[in-house]
Amino acid sequence: QVQLVESGGGLVQPGASLTLSCAASGLMLPALAIGWFRQAPGKEREGVSCMRGNDGSTLYADSVKGRFTISRDDAKKKVYLQMNSLNSEDTAVYYCAARSLWGIPSTNWCNGDSYHYWGQGTQVTVSA
Repeated sequence: QVQLVESGGGLVQPGASLTLSCAASGLMLPALAIGWFRQAPGKEREGVSCMRGNDGSTLYADSVKGRFTISRDDAKKKVYLQMNSLNSEDTAVYYCAARSLWGIPSTNWCNGDSYHYWGQGTQVTVSA
């Protein structure tokens, strides 16, 4: 059974750091692209960061470049999102998602529409 479970969200002050974790079961991370997506109230879902399991290549949204880092631990079957210098615009529900590498495009592959497996999400709120 495929399951993605996020954890690590919470309420933090501006400028703080937070690390999200995604535990993957029923999946083999090296055969997948896995990513973090977020959706704030009234806004469209945004691809925050994605990683290809076969070569470790990554993509980041412009809004988080230099502040967020995606990583994974294949042995633990976990994917992480380290978030630094958080601000109010980072407030959203963060989702972990995965898709097969089969047929993945060479560009724009951090598009949530093509991801098949989703977690339930974890709330991140940045507020003073």
